[in-house]
Amino acid sequence: MAGNSFQTTKTLNVAGQVYHYHSLQAAAQAGLGDLNRLPFTIKVLLENLLRKEDGQAVKADDIKAVAEWQPHQKKSSEIAFSPARVLMQDFTGVPAIVDLAAMRDAVAKQGGDPAKINPQIPVDLVIDHSVMVDQYGNPGAFAANVEKEMERNRERYAFLRWGQKAFNNFRVVPPGTGICHQVNLEYLAKAIWSEEIDGKRWAYPDTLVGTDSHTTMINGLGVLGWGVGGIEAEAAMLGQPISMLIPEVVGFRLTGALSEGVTATDLVLTVTQMLRQHGVVGKFVEFFGAGLSQLPLADRATIANMSPEYGATCGFFPIDQITLDYLALSGRSEENIALVEAYCKEQGLWRTDDLADPAYSAVLELDLASVKPSLAGPKRPQDRVLLEDMGKATDQVIPADEFEKGIAISGSDEQLHHGDVVIAAITSCTNTSNPAVMMAAGLVAKKAVDRGLKQKPWVKTSLAPGSKVVTDYLAKAGLQSYLDSLGFNIVGYGCTTCIGNSGPLTGPIAEAIEQGDLTVCSVLSGNRNFEGRIHAQTKANWLASPPLVVAFALAGTTRIDLTSDPLGNDRTGQPVYLKDIWPSNAEVAEMVALVNAKMFQKEYAEVFSGDESWRNLPVPEGLTYAWDADSTYIRLPSFFDELSFSESYPGFTDARQLALLGDSITTDHISPAGSIKASSPAGRYLREHGVEERDFNSYGSRRGNHEVMMRGTFANIRLRNKMVPETEGGVTKYLATGEEMSIFDAASRYSQDGTPLVIIAGKEYGTGSSRDWAAKGTLLLGVKAVLAESYERIHRSNLVGMGVLPLQFSAGESAASLGLDGTETLSLAPVEKLRAKQKMTLTLTRGDGRTEQLEVLCRLDTDQEVGYFRSGGILNHVLLNQME
Repeated sequence: MAGNSFQTTKTLNVAGQVYHYHSLQAAAQAGLGDLNRLPFTIKVLLENLLRKEDGQAVKADDIKAVAEWQPHQKKSSEIAFSPARVLMQDFTGVPAIVDLAAMRDAVAKQGGDPAKINPQIPVDLVIDHSVMVDQYGNPGAFAANVEKEMERNRERYAFLRWGQKAFNNFRVVPPGTGICHQVNLEYLAKAIWSEEIDGKRWAYPDTLVGTDSHTTMINGLGVLGWGVGGIEAEAAMLGQPISMLIPEVVGFRLTGALSEGVTATDLVLTVTQMLRQHGVVGKFVEFFGAGLSQLPLADRATIANMSPEYGATCGFFPIDQITLDYLALSGRSEENIALVEAYCKEQGLWRTDDLADPAYSAVLELDLASVKPSLAGPKRPQDRVLLEDMGKATDQVIPADEFEKGIAISGSDEQLHHGDVVIAAITSCTNTSNPAVMMAAGLVAKKAVDRGLKQKPWVKTSLAPGSKVVTDYLAKAGLQSYLDSLGFNIVGYGCTTCIGNSGPLTGPIAEAIEQGDLTVCSVLSGNRNFEGRIHAQTKANWLASPPLVVAFALAGTTRIDLTSDPLGNDRTGQPVYLKDIWPSNAEVAEMVALVNAKMFQKEYAEVFSGDESWRNLPVPEGLTYAWDADSTYIRLPSFFDELSFSESYPGFTDARQLALLGDSITTDHISPAGSIKASSPAGRYLREHGVEERDFNSYGSRRGNHEVMMRGTFANIRLRNKMVPETEGGVTKYLATGEEMSIFDAASRYSQDGTPLVIIAGKEYGTGSSRDWAAKGTLLLGVKAVLAESYERIHRSNLVGMGVLPLQFSAGESAASLGLDGTETLSLAPVEKLRAKQKMTLTLTRGDGRTEQLEVLCRLDTDQEVGYFRSGGILNHVLLNQME
């Protein structure tokens, strides 16, 4: 590892092992100024640049720009960040490995060595997104769901096993192990990374990017990392640094301690609401203050996990004694723990309560004692509702004249009503591996069973822990049996309901919902509740803590105030209230104390081995993949068919609008997700290729097939296209004839006509998960540019990475202010030399022939992004460099 312009290389002796490192103290002494005032995250970025200075991607001036970071700097510099590793889950990981395999094909066709396309840094892929809740509420649910998962995904999994064998630096954690973010927190992360280079052992901060937006969970362990699109992640894997602007850092001071009966989920929903209101998109958030010492690491991880929901790039907790305690609890080696402590104290990366506050761009404050029990919904995670106000909140989404409407459930004496809970799921990375909230859920279940309460018969209940360790400690506490009694049997170890893998509702329930057009609800311990995400039939979706999920399963409705209304009656007919079965903090703490390091060591002893069905999968041979022309899961994509670099941009003429969209269009609205309808373009494609509807699987499982994915882009059932205001779903108007049709079918017609396309949208375009197919599908539909009022960070980057031009309205202008209705065409004259953040002029031609000029901002934000765009995208850029 080379030195840098500031001669910062030092050595550190820890337990007899000598580590080389780049010293921040030496950097300060070399003239970079007082670094103690810097936020911890900026120090991590500074070390990264000191270590990676090469005079090209990282220059001495870049290092100075980071060292001179100011809280209120008006102009931000571009830097090149090089993460230590990459984390993937299977939904986003499969297409990434498909792309790498396709890149090997492209190199081979040019007569090159396909082995050149190989991860340059460690990559871990955890299979956690494919298990679906087909079976639930019975002891055999887990085994049945795992068997079905393997049956559905055998081809995908065999492909991943090929990738594990064919590529260097690539490991796969088999299905049924846990959620990628929890496996990362409990096992993969080191806090301080070390590796041997040229005979020397180097130490540096563990950093990463991941192909899932909740990669940010690891910031709870003091590891700087965030979600990127699969495209950016692939480039990082191939040795390309991540281009970014030096961020603003918002400080969030925590004081006090949580009150009796308040959970980490209540806290994170409060923090999410506060930070969304403040506005932290594109910024780092760093937590500080004495309140941190009152937060177990699992609570910190819960808060860090939901960074995408509050809009920040990351929510960082500096390393301190609580971090070390967790590393020990989770079975990390003594050598690793000793290195973390020594390195952080030496580098000024160690937090204590009496440490002087770093300088921050802005500061928010929260007294933990002020947090109250809460949920969030019905369709955005930042829309917090106090538990006592849930009934009123639900009433606001029910037709005013239908409050008492009830529909008989076939085959029973029950009726289904507006506001009823039809899905109660303890699921997702955010909460299901936090011992405090999981033990609390178990205790609520125990007390409920002891009083004779049962879940309502119309509620689909499920428990999908983020880690097998959860099963160990719930069993040791004797609480899993009570959860089982209320239908919360383990259905799998994965994301399940939180990503739409909630599985079907029973026939009578589904029929009653359809018959009455009922606004029914899900309550889940997840982090996302966007429209159409959880289940097609749940119009209102509420995020809640695991113990509250159990409580709402007992109540069976959200039209209730659980602080004053009874959950039901006990065996003697007496009303039982939530307060009667809610555990005290002392009871929860007694259960949490049962968690120990042996549980972690047992579950992670053979984490990469998998079960017999995994080990018996056929593994193809060869450096290049043997593509199956008949496969409906894994297909050779067309992204690398044409490779060229140009300084100029050809522009486009008379582009039609494929969709005219409003504010907060999420990647869930854009990217295919959830189940595939038989009548949809993707469903028609699969049937034409001999796939029965029962075997459609989900869009997520078919992300390795671009033909399926492009047909599902913009197909979300809740998408509202203002070009067809009376409809909902992936519908648009084909303007050549005025016909209404699916967005895919219209895009196909426009492609045949040779007509370029644009998407126009409002604020926060692309908010939500880091779904690369939201950009890939946009490109394949023929969209040349997106024009929006503002963008969420990851999706804008993904659009650039696929060669789709992101444009932004001038301040104060929007589709509404301009009176756009979708009939207009847009033209952009050729641009001789593209520059970062340049102003461009669009020619707008209205339906009656009138023209006007619009000045817009080109959102190629950095010089590196301009370089990628000129090549047609990041991966094309890497391929062109490999072929030189």
